[in-house]
Amino acid sequence: MEKIHELNAILSDQIAAGEVVERPASVVKELVENAIDAGSTKIDILLEEAGLKSIRIIDDGSGIEPDDVETAFKRHATSKISSREDLFKVATLGFRGEALPSIASIADVTMITSNGSDVGSEIHFRGGDLIAKENAEVRAGTDIVVTDLFFNTPARLKYLKTPQTELAKITDIVNRLSLSFPNIRFSLQHDGKELLRTSGRGDLLQVISNIYGVSNARKMVKISNSNVDFQIDGFVSLPEYTRANRNYISILINGRYVRDFQISKAIVEGYGSKLMVGRYPVAVLNIKMDPILVDVNVHPTKQEVRVSEIQSLNNLISETVFEELSGKNLIPDAVKNLTSDRSPVPHVEQIKLDDTAQIQSNLVTDRDSTQSKTEEKKSTPIIISNRADLGSSMISEFRAKYKNGNRLDPMKQSSDVDTPSNKFEKEVDKERRFPRLSYVGQMHGTYLFAESDDGLYIVDQHAAQERINYEYYRVAVGEVSDDQQDMLVPIYLEYPTTDFIKIKQRQSVLESCGLFLEEFGRNTFIVRHHPVWFKAGQEEDTVREMVDYVLNDPGMTVAKFREASAIMMSCKRAIKANHNLDDKQAKQLLKDLAVAENPFNCPHGRPTLVHFSTTDMERMFKRIQDSHQTGMMEE
Repeated sequence: MEKIHELNAILSDQIAAGEVVERPASVVKELVENAIDAGSTKIDILLEEAGLKSIRIIDDGSGIEPDDVETAFKRHATSKISSREDLFKVATLGFRGEALPSIASIADVTMITSNGSDVGSEIHFRGGDLIAKENAEVRAGTDIVVTDLFFNTPARLKYLKTPQTELAKITDIVNRLSLSFPNIRFSLQHDGKELLRTSGRGDLLQVISNIYGVSNARKMVKISNSNVDFQIDGFVSLPEYTRANRNYISILINGRYVRDFQISKAIVEGYGSKLMVGRYPVAVLNIKMDPILVDVNVHPTKQEVRVSEIQSLNNLISETVFEELSGKNLIPDAVKNLTSDRSPVPHVEQIKLDDTAQIQSNLVTDRDSTQSKTEEKKSTPIIISNRADLGSSMISEFRAKYKNGNRLDPMKQSSDVDTPSNKFEKEVDKERRFPRLSYVGQMHGTYLFAESDDGLYIVDQHAAQERINYEYYRVAVGEVSDDQQDMLVPIYLEYPTTDFIKIKQRQSVLESCGLFLEEFGRNTFIVRHHPVWFKAGQEEDTVREMVDYVLNDPGMTVAKFREASAIMMSCKRAIKANHNLDDKQAKQLLKDLAVAENPFNCPHGRPTLVHFSTTDMERMFKRIQDSHQTGMMEE
């Protein structure tokens, strides 16, 4: 058995690098945080091949003195803390002294730095070994270049994703840091192309517009409040501007971006019932507190912290969000399908957002113009105008298009799917598993009553229509053809750089369902036409939901995307509750349900109908007596 021995410095740094440096984004985060701690007002990030080839960070901070340059690359060497007490009131982003030695141990690192008064220094490390060190004449600040990342730890390379994914991770980090420090001018370039530039004027709303787009920045509401321990300020989105996950909630504690489920939950709770189920706001919340109230030393990457008096903080956040939104003229819950302003979105740099108050004052007026545009959009020709006729018209169209056994989905064999018409023909000559129903009546515009030889059936008309629609759209979304509906007013989609990169990477999945996005300036797509099976009046909502699908599921396949799209459209075009059908429409709905491949459940798994047998009915009305009761009556 080997004796216990001490690891050498290089191996120790490589082990530490496994925690600190997971991917190129980790390098960017650590180096940019060092630049911020150095008091920089300008930070430039230059990348090549998503950081795998080269990462260069240039700042105008205080630099490093010549005598400290080599020491800075030693493990646990730091200027941030010097005593145990300092650990409990950390006011800087970095303090562990692990970043530089960890990066230098698994890459080629060259740093040129100067404090502005002494002669500058240039130092070169490769794989943890010092290669060269010499004096250099440079301006104040630091210029550090990292190349050949993971060159001596090839196993780490296996776990990296595609260059687009790694670039998206980096842009997300830079976005969060830009939101944390609006007083610093950030610039991010990839392969010579600028992805982000902020002004550094200290205007948080302007940074939000740089990242999320000008039109979305107009949908943000400023919040500010404080109590004995905490001061909060920032912006939260109006309920009309939401996303499908919590990734767009940025929580900043004393300038440090952190992940905290409890604080995110407090923000969401402040909206009360104003948010739709499964939707989350966009928010940037900066929380200031005494450093002694937060422990930042609980995670290697410092993205998780522990806050004292967390319940007091959560209450402050929820109450503040609730009060601010209560004072706004929000869209009434009864008004549906209002879409955002579709006017062309200018390039971010062409718009001056110095006047924060002016943007906020436009929130209500923009909504008024949105309503007029919605009314204008209603005049656009629609495919199916009467919701009550959806069942018969869609199935008739379906049968006319796919009769004679035409192949339905180019991704499937023709034998894999039966059309309702073919299935109807097959069912005629064999025993039916679905009952023959005779329509009786409707209750509350929601439930249909029908009878059969074996009893009473109650049908949920919405669930039934969803099932019928789903089996139609499951085929329709796979038929990518020239049957496109041109739009009178195109749809403009503006996203943060992170999302823009992801969407470009997965455009083929969208195109598999007939949704074609064209690049339109920086971080913006334009949609000029859409598949004919989109519901009239919901074109923009449908497009955004489809894009959200591919954003939220990195493993989204064509098959999964078509399934999700079919379910979404089947629900959107289904008969809703409290909608009265006449006898002809109700009978057609039951007829269409009978020939469905699976008539028993809607795409979400809810039952389409329930059954009361004749025996059940007789028991309920005591027409069948229990045996002991019968005996008592005979006595």
